[in-house]
Amino acid sequence: MTAGQPYIFVDFQQLPKIACHCGEARRALLDEASVPYSLHVTLIKQDTVVHHHKVTTETYFILECEEGAYLELDGQPVAVRPHSAVVISPGTKHRAVGTMKVAIIATPKFDPTDEFLE
Repeated sequence: MTAGQPYIFVDFQQLPKIACHCGEARRALLDEASVPYSLHVTLIKQDTVVHHHKVTTETYFILECEEGAYLELDGQPVAVRPHSAVVISPGTKHRAVGTMKVAIIATPKFDPTDEFLE
């Protein structure tokens, strides 16, 4: 945050693409001490690996998705569509199935040491 400004502006197009096990992500707010979460825009290009977090709660807001895309939560399919959201609690085994673009709010902030592949 710039001193004296009461807001933070993030231009996701200017953030670097980071390869992840599901495709590519652009991650924001990781270094902003005044914000208790991180915000990611992730392009899921293929079915992801089942994983869980011990501490992190993730909220997936579906921006775009192909027909039939879903999230698998503890082995159960949850259908998604654009402008739907799913809150994933710590300990929930999850993965995305199908191509989709999602905004992910991670609280506390994303920590790669809190991602456990099954």
